[in-house]
Amino acid sequence: MSFLDCSCISHAQVQPMDIEERYEDISHQFLSCDGSEYTLQGPAGGDDITGLSAEPAHYQLLSELGRGFNNLSQVNMARHIPTGQLVAVKQTNLDECTEEELLQLMNEVLLSRLFRHPNLLTSRLVFSSCCQLWVLTPLMAYGSADTLLRTYFPDGMSESLIAYLLYGVLKALEYLHRMGYIHRGVKASHILLSGEGRVYLSGLHSVYSMMREGKRMRTVFDMPHHSPALLPWLSPELLRQDLHGYGVKSDIYSLGIVACELVSGRVPFQDMPPTQMLLQKLRGSHCCLLDVAPFPLGELGGLKVSRSGVDSGIGESVATGSLTHSTTAPPTDRPQSPGPKNHSATLHNLVQLCLQQQPERRPSASELLTHAFFKQVKRHTSDSFLSLMYPAVPLASPEDPPVSSPPTPSCHTPASATADSTEAVWDFS
Repeated sequence: MSFLDCSCISHAQVQPMDIEERYEDISHQFLSCDGSEYTLQGPAGGDDITGLSAEPAHYQLLSELGRGFNNLSQVNMARHIPTGQLVAVKQTNLDECTEEELLQLMNEVLLSRLFRHPNLLTSRLVFSSCCQLWVLTPLMAYGSADTLLRTYFPDGMSESLIAYLLYGVLKALEYLHRMGYIHRGVKASHILLSGEGRVYLSGLHSVYSMMREGKRMRTVFDMPHHSPALLPWLSPELLRQDLHGYGVKSDIYSLGIVACELVSGRVPFQDMPPTQMLLQKLRGSHCCLLDVAPFPLGELGGLKVSRSGVDSGIGESVATGSLTHSTTAPPTDRPQSPGPKNHSATLHNLVQLCLQQQPERRPSASELLTHAFFKQVKRHTSDSFLSLMYPAVPLASPEDPPVSSPPTPSCHTPASATADSTEAVWDFS
């Protein structure tokens, strides 16, 4: 079966399906609850791509940003020639995809067209050329929070920047949960920043619906794909896989892990073998901020820095073994125990609430948006956002010769000579 035979993909721009019309009224009603903050007109400024054309010849491919989807997709920065606008173009060779992978692509395309929220990275511009699927998204000039940690903030971000990022993520989660979906992939590499300072939550391939036969279920039981790479962020009830299942509060636990990740630059539990990690989470052990160390100080060196390959953003094809602690690595190759930091009481309280062992004791996304830690977000403007980002700089159009101008139809994903040496700017999986 060819993906081009599916009703959702054709040689023209993808047309809306019935499922969109079914939920569009719900989306409109929710977004209208706060007209000052939400709008259906799409992102402002350079984040809006709704007016661009669905013609491959109109795009000049520039530098490669990374690869994803089991290395079947290549993502390039591209310029829309008629307008000069920079975008991100993900090209996937459909002939090399299995039927399961084709279904995953179709599901992500449908969800991208269903969801309408200024803090969710979706794409309204999807088309095919030859046997390649083109998915266009706004260019995230600051990349992902994970990239920022690895490149500019190896010892963690400021509380002001953390609050700014998590507030945008909570807005997206509030919308998803209200619509009856669980994200199941909240992590730093799925938190993206545009050049204008807009926070986006990506990773829609892991989103799961709680709707069954027209009714919303309180719990579900499905295990996410590529779970080895996601284990550090997953909640105890999701990992337990018992008859109790899990619900939207699973995303709140993941948000707490992300908060620890942004504070310290290290992913909790990441170097533990999966079995040990599961036991630790089921026993109620959770990470704390580093001024209240959850492990003896001598063991802090075992926590892997976020620049590790597990969350490199080059797809999700990470072996389970890469999560285990290596006893053969020289001590000098391991991150040293960071000096103690003094974090605010509100940040401590936020992390504690998110990482409650029992899901029912965790607050909802809507409740967390009113937490005292996020009061500081209201003080920030577009100018103050730039001061929070220092010394990070946004991506710019490269001066080197482009990859292609214009692209010619081909059934093969273009190869890049620097594909092995280029770090991904954000997680494209």
